[in-house]
Amino acid sequence: MTSIQEEMFKCVLSGDLETLRQYLEGEPVPEEPQERDLFGEKDECGRSALLTASMLGRSAIVRELVRHGARVNEQTVRGYSSLHLAACWGHVETVRTLLDLEADTQAKTFRGERPVDLARRYSKTDCVDCLVLAEAKQDLMSYLTFVKDTINDSERNLTKEEKNICMRLCSSKSDWIHSIKNPTVSDFAAQREDMENTLQPILSKLSS
Repeated sequence: MTSIQEEMFKCVLSGDLETLRQYLEGEPVPEEPQERDLFGEKDECGRSALLTASMLGRSAIVRELVRHGARVNEQTVRGYSSLHLAACWGHVETVRTLLDLEADTQAKTFRGERPVDLARRYSKTDCVDCLVLAEAKQDLMSYLTFVKDTINDSERNLTKEEKNICMRLCSSKSDWIHSIKNPTVSDFAAQREDMENTLQPILSKLSS
């Protein structure tokens, strides 16, 4: 571990965001990704600076590290991601930060546990609620992606009107996702069910 990496770890452990920011902003961007990996070094437990910050609930530091190139979905050799560690230690604000940075809610440890599973095991109720809601949102967004891919597949025998129905519905649901305030898991489930029911005649035609 180089001296700057050691100093970065010290900043993470102490919560010294300003000094960490000075180190990060003072570092030149390498021409090649493999030239220097500031974030790849691990401590004696196999945790990177980002994993350590997540475990400690240092949300602002987590955001700063990812902004400068730390990999939000990096996992330890046993499969623990930053989202796993923030969830099992009950740092709900850090969980929200990681979700905002597109952390993978479906990442699994060597035991096959997702972040929400760890939060449940350690009775971190706020983290469970946050992750269940994020999974419901992701489920709806994944279905939107599926429908859009179906529309754009040239081998799919859809009429112009059928494509327009799918496009209008996708646009409507995307607008809903971005405009809804304080949605619940049930809200996301209802939106997906509405999409499935509306598109059922079209999609069943494709599978027949």
